[in-house]
Amino acid sequence: MASSKEYLEYILEQLSDLDDITYRAMMGEYIIYYRGKIIGGIYDDRFLVKPVKSAVAMMPDASMELPYEGAKEMILIDDVEDRDFLSELLEAMYEELPSPKKRK
Repeated sequence: MASSKEYLEYILEQLSDLDDITYRAMMGEYIIYYRGKIIGGIYDDRFLVKPVKSAVAMMPDASMELPYEGAKEMILIDDVEDRDFLSELLEAMYEELPSPKKRK
């Protein structure tokens, strides 16, 4: 099942307090970037983020889910209503995320 454009727009609105949030559509899903780094994505209308240490520490009871068959597990953000928490989460995660790979 592909994610809806409406859910993407809702998540982008929830993240609108942060600068430089972008996304890329990919096979019916959406990859979410924060200041050029991949933080996670929207898969089957679920907001999932990479399981870096800071994210796990901030959400120790969150469930881990597969974004798609064959992928690594990611953390499900089940409380997408809390804009302040989402901003804090992405800020905390940023330093731990890998820098984008340079294209040849």
